Amino acid sequence: MGENRKALVVAGLVETIKDISVLPECHNVCKRMYGNLVRRVKLLSPLFEELRDSDESLCDEQLEVFESLRVALDSAKILLQSVNHGSKLYQALRRNDTVDKFQQITQKIEEALSEISYDKLEISEEVQEQIELVHAQFKRAKARTEFADLQLDLDIAVTQNEKDPDPSILKRLTEELHLRTMNDLKKESIEIHELIITSNGEPEDFVNAMASLLRKLKDCVVTENPEADTSEGRKVSVKHRSPVIPDDFRCPISLELMKDPVIVSTGQTYERSCIQKWLDAGHRTCPKTQQTLLHTALTPNYVLKSLIALWCESNGVELPKKQGSCRTKKSGSSLSDCDRTAISALLEKLAYGDTEQQRAAAGELRLLAKRNADNRVCIAEAGAIPLLVELLSSSDPRTQEHAVTALLNLSINESNKGTIVNAGAIPDIVDVLKSGSMEARENAAATLFSLSVLDENKVAIGAAGAIPALIELLCEGTPRGKKDAATAIFNLSIHQGNKSRAVKAGIVAPLMRFLKDAGGGMVDEALAILAILASHREGRIAIGQAEPIPVVIEVIRTGSPRNRENAAAVLWSLCTGDLLQLKLAKGLGAEEALHELSENGTDRAKRKAGSILELLQRMVEVDEKLQNS
Repeated sequence: MGENRKALVVAGLVETIKDISVLPECHNVCKRMYGNLVRRVKLLSPLFEELRDSDESLCDEQLEVFESLRVALDSAKILLQSVNHGSKLYQALRRNDTVDKFQQITQKIEEALSEISYDKLEISEEVQEQIELVHAQFKRAKARTEFADLQLDLDIAVTQNEKDPDPSILKRLTEELHLRTMNDLKKESIEIHELIITSNGEPEDFVNAMASLLRKLKDCVVTENPEADTSEGRKVSVKHRSPVIPDDFRCPISLELMKDPVIVSTGQTYERSCIQKWLDAGHRTCPKTQQTLLHTALTPNYVLKSLIALWCESNGVELPKKQGSCRTKKSGSSLSDCDRTAISALLEKLAYGDTEQQRAAAGELRLLAKRNADNRVCIAEAGAIPLLVELLSSSDPRTQEHAVTALLNLSINESNKGTIVNAGAIPDIVDVLKSGSMEARENAAATLFSLSVLDENKVAIGAAGAIPALIELLCEGTPRGKKDAATAIFNLSIHQGNKSRAVKAGIVAPLMRFLKDAGGGMVDEALAILAILASHREGRIAIGQAEPIPVVIEVIRTGSPRNRENAAAVLWSLCTGDLLQLKLAKGLGAEEALHELSENGTDRAKRKAGSILELLQRMVEVDEKLQNS
């Protein structure tokens, strides 16, 4: 019976590892996490192949460990399969949830591996060394905090919020999301359509975000490769297939393919011209549901319009364009909203004008750079950045404000970030942060955050002395200034060296004040920074000296989901290896709060709560042993 159980358990592990090993390569934002997990699982194969081929019997304890590992690996296989298909945009927008799932699976596998007694198994030294190495990799992966991909998040945010995003951002997104060709986009359109049908109602804002991103990425791909998938021969062959128009794409009134779908107050979608005729005829009901319309406003259905456009592309169906809506921008031609002659005149005033002319010109450029992506490209290409950097040292406060804010707006364009840094702007921006007007200081902080998205700039900004000045703004700025300073400090502190700089500059004291002042509006930012600093030895010591345990436990009890998660991360860092902090947490009733968090928190919060509860349990067990000895 024991041999049969061994054979079943080991064979099951071999099969599961094989299934994971042959999974196809991942081509979405989960690629790195996916690849790392598959690679590590593959390395477990020699152990179980050797056990399968040996005559060694396994005790019940060993078999139970292997069965728990099998359960963890089965969960890993399900997760890997789930992230390797479906909408790539959906995966990108839900990336943080997926990170939590990968971290949870990694922890389960590591916990199972830690229970294996390798010295009791009859396996070769080579295999034992390999498995111990893999176990060490899982252990490091379990302890490592997965930070959000800030560049990806920023690119998506800019693309969503701007009508005409910078082409370089769109190009980078098509690469990062593996949506490089029209064929990729057609597949993505189908996946989104399937998602909408089967999701039981994703939030409308979320679906709109996916559709908007898809539409802008499609425009980028068409601009990059206008000949893609447009050959006449292909279109003719597709047309011969007479594709069936999906019912969702037909107007309920005309039953024709919708070109300009709009939503009425009942939530139904119609072709604009059809529903407008209905309303013009005096009707005040929804044709499909017969419900009375609360109002007659028509809201464009961008989600459906994008899906219809991509369906037409993939099926060779021509969708007539609305007159006047077509914008033709050829490479090298004048940009629609960018008057190069006017910009040249403004640069002339920046370089050679008096104080009033410089102030006015910097103000104009500030507004132009804020307006759209085309202007940001045009202004930078005209050579404005070095001139604006020079004006950061202006003795006129208003000119200085305009200059730093213009650079902030220009920095939204990724290629402009490098130009700004190469023009020597960082020390001057830090000087504005230290001694400018409050508005200039706030915008300097926001500019440093924008530039710090690039890792190499984090080092340069920290070395230029920005962090003490940011902490000063954090303490004395307006509410908006405090937020800008906190965001910049958080982003800079991702770099290890800047954690130390922040701690030495006294960051912990103001963060603790914010944390204790629930009505001050800075609790979220304070906890996020404390969580990242607590992973650093100097940060952990400084936070521990500020008596944080009572307020951290209170946040775990009553805070928002994200704040409870960060509070648990801080508490875990403080209690790991520090018996005094652990005892203090126990004495303040941490166990009850952590038990509740382990059941109802975010995935990461549950893991942290579980780890702290384990530490508390071990402490109790040690105390009991000491008392009984």
